[in-house]
Amino acid sequence: MNAFLDGASRAQVLLEALPYLQSFRGKTFVIKYGGSAMEQPELVAQVLKDIVFLELVGINPVIVHGGGKAITERMKEKGLRATFVAGQRVTDQPSIQIVDEVLNTVINPEVVSGINALGGRAVQVAGQTVFKAHKSPPIIYEGQSVDLGFVGEVEGCSVEHVSALVAVEKVPVVSPLGRDLHGQVYNVNADIAAAELAIALKAEKIIYLSDVNGVLRDYKDASTRIPTVSVQDAQALKDSGVISGGMIPKVDSCVKSLQRGVGKIHLIDGRIPHALLLELFTDGGIGTEIVR
Repeated sequence: MNAFLDGASRAQVLLEALPYLQSFRGKTFVIKYGGSAMEQPELVAQVLKDIVFLELVGINPVIVHGGGKAITERMKEKGLRATFVAGQRVTDQPSIQIVDEVLNTVINPEVVSGINALGGRAVQVAGQTVFKAHKSPPIIYEGQSVDLGFVGEVEGCSVEHVSALVAVEKVPVVSPLGRDLHGQVYNVNADIAAAELAIALKAEKIIYLSDVNGVLRDYKDASTRIPTVSVQDAQALKDSGVISGGMIPKVDSCVKSLQRGVGKIHLIDGRIPHALLLELFTDGGIGTEIVR
């Protein structure tokens, strides 16, 4: 009897996923991959298996990855100190060379090879071939104007190559770097880059994998997760201080994406085993969805 119930429970899981599998087939999901899910080997394996699963069932995943911790470690090896102002990395000439090197020759190939080792079909895409950028203006911090150096703002995307890969059912893995009209490379915010790419691709979803399980009413208490946030709710939550700090630019980019055609946004904790599958293919989900 126990074996029968166990089998029935497994079948129920598949049946719960069925309408989602039917609805999502052929759709493009942009996944921003960062945080601990990129840094802990057991979590990396789980996330990459989830991505291969999405590809296998006919969904088109497009990955935009982070890599801040690895960049900081490489800078330390080179005798350079990482400096952050208001959560943004100050990026001088030696730093941007390291950022480019780590993202495009270390992290990106690792993600690609990890997916391919599991039977997926991933392809490396240097972000500066996709993201059009310009230099970010100085920011005011503690009453002072601070030049962030080679930090850029995304102003558009060239998606022909990414779209061509999606069309032949391959998984583009894109680094968060942009380039201006003069060829200068800039470090760009990966959350915003993912949002801009999703808009350009007319993606069905953006999924942010981070170290926070969605929007929390109390950031210290995971049980205060808000399952669904509308665009109108987002402004109210910012005004009340529930959405604050580094979550503000993420949510702002989510709202912009929804207003420009993306279907839905998901904010999930990549430290939860198989977070992607649990969020996308179960009725309850495990993070926060942001909707129009």
